Amino acid sequence: MFFICSNLYEHLLQSQQNCAQLFAEFPYIAFDRHYLYIVYIVTTMSTAFLTAIAVILCILFRILNVNSQPLKPSVWCLDQQFLDTLYKIAPVLKEPYVPTRLWGFSGHMQTVLHSIIGRVKCPWPLGERVYLSLEDGSTLTYDLYQPIREFEDDITLAICPGIGNSSESVYIRTFVHYAQCHGYRCAVLNHIGALGSVQVTATRIFTYGHTEDFADMIDNLHRKYPGTSIITVGFSLGGNLITKYLGETQARKPESVIGGISICQGYNAVEGTKCLLNWQNFRRLYLYIMTENMKSIILKHRQVLLSDESIQRHNLNEREIIAAATLPELDEAYTRRVHNFSTTQELYRWSSSENYFDNIDKPIIFINAKDDPLIPEFLLGAVKNFVVSHQQACYIEVAHGGHLGFYEGGFIYPNPVTWLDRTLIAMIGALFIVHTTPNKHKSGIPAQR
Repeated sequence: MFFICSNLYEHLLQSQQNCAQLFAEFPYIAFDRHYLYIVYIVTTMSTAFLTAIAVILCILFRILNVNSQPLKPSVWCLDQQFLDTLYKIAPVLKEPYVPTRLWGFSGHMQTVLHSIIGRVKCPWPLGERVYLSLEDGSTLTYDLYQPIREFEDDITLAICPGIGNSSESVYIRTFVHYAQCHGYRCAVLNHIGALGSVQVTATRIFTYGHTEDFADMIDNLHRKYPGTSIITVGFSLGGNLITKYLGETQARKPESVIGGISICQGYNAVEGTKCLLNWQNFRRLYLYIMTENMKSIILKHRQVLLSDESIQRHNLNEREIIAAATLPELDEAYTRRVHNFSTTQELYRWSSSENYFDNIDKPIIFINAKDDPLIPEFLLGAVKNFVVSHQQACYIEVAHGGHLGFYEGGFIYPNPVTWLDRTLIAMIGALFIVHTTPNKHKSGIPAQR
């Protein structure tokens, strides 16, 4: 039998005619002509098929980066007392971050799953929506969530979501619920235009650098809870806004604001948009998705944003807005005109948080992932230089996590609470302790630890 199978396989690999000749040599084997042909096709294709599968697996394993190992976060900080407090309250910084085994070591997978799924087993925290009428006629809303567990210290988290996001975004809901369970009050800014249920009442929406909406929410919180301590938390675009807010000298900042945490921002909008225009690391694809999301917000409120009066006042062209294929094109056609900037470069320079670092006088923590496909590594140099030359400032760089992903645990299915959620809660506690403890500004080693 082995001899028959061996000869059968060898001859099948040679030609179709050999198939018939081979079976003719074994008349005691009954076969059908069509069956013979199928056997021939399958065997001749098996090598090519297996080769293709092998290539696909190699590419997949390369994308998933499965050979990587969990690593401890890298920390840059000049202020030794500040750093000691962080390590004491947030020991997670001394432990390796363990992403989900199969796909968590890929920045792309972390980013894509964050965009599509957000978080697993996401709760829906209950809160109240606060409406504010602004001087320019805009209607600003934020959602307010009270702590589930009461603690002695009254701390409010002023949360600024990413581009086009709101209190209804899954990752925001998960973090808010986790913070509520730890005794924190949360206020989440809803970027103007992001909520479909709230109509735009003026000819503008949110931008990358306008902090006035966030400042109005802070002021309202200060009036509602004059005894609370406010810690600002910003995700992606929100990280840029809270950093710029803390560094603006003309911004209205109540004394109740005691510090901030920025997550996955790019710091420099000028250079960041240049990078997003390249196909390297699929950044152009991410840019296309962000552009379409921004266009959908504008077109969703076109009756107000693209009214005849608005088009005439700001010299807008609706066809150019609809045809915009990138954010710079959309900003040229819409954003810079509505906000009276002469060029998009001027808008981007004004919006970049790194230009406001030197005026920050509150404790601040920055977090980025090294494999974030939206933020190239060279953009992180400015924040590293800042924290190693200023007191009460810290930069944390995680090897993996993507853009706002930071899923951890499990082989395929991650834990419901991410590394980022756990770490943020610990850092909030550390910032409050720093605020209540006199700082002797003991300088440490201004380098990576």
